[in-house]
Amino acid sequence: MQVFLHAMEGGSTGFLAELEKEARAQAVPIIRPGMQSLLKVILSYGKPERILEIGCAIGFSAVLMAEYTPRETLVTTIEKDTARAMQARENFARAGVSDRVTLLEGDAADILKTLEGPYQLIFMDAAKGQYPIFLEDALRLLAPGGMLVSDNVLQEGELLESHYAVQRRNRTIYKRMREYLYTLQHTEGLITTVLPVADGAALTVKTGEVRLNLQ
Repeated sequence: MQVFLHAMEGGSTGFLAELEKEARAQAVPIIRPGMQSLLKVILSYGKPERILEIGCAIGFSAVLMAEYTPRETLVTTIEKDTARAMQARENFARAGVSDRVTLLEGDAADILKTLEGPYQLIFMDAAKGQYPIFLEDALRLLAPGGMLVSDNVLQEGELLESHYAVQRRNRTIYKRMREYLYTLQHTEGLITTVLPVADGAALTVKTGEVRLNLQ
């Protein structure tokens, strides 16, 4: 199924296609074609005014989000790695979106506490074991009716396996991601669905006051 759907993807064009090719040549992880398509649909339909991205890398998804929203939309993105942050800023300039994309360099756990919302869309695409750490602030910053999109939540299918079938080095991330998805799906004020898109995408809408009960 995934092979068929991937073959049907329209793919990137223009500067995004060039940046995607560069990222693959440098072995820099970027969002997969399925997630690209999903984001394009969400952005085109919702037209968020403010977007927050947690995990920028070299800026591919931030450029995509800027390109598929109105000129008035502002994107804030966070990156911890200095070299990648520098490269991302260069890519924003090359794409002509530097006036709309603000990159904050540092640990997202610290930076999130300093931000003020609301953001209509938050894209979570950082270190998977850190998702639960970022969640409380992400939900605080999310606008009522806004959407949190969490990428790579199925961990190449490992999340579907028994704890004992997962390689020992991956068990901590496995446990944290399962707890993260459970929290999203069992918290008052949130509605969440998990889609088998790319490596798994969790879509969470903030429907009311959130009473978060982190495990």
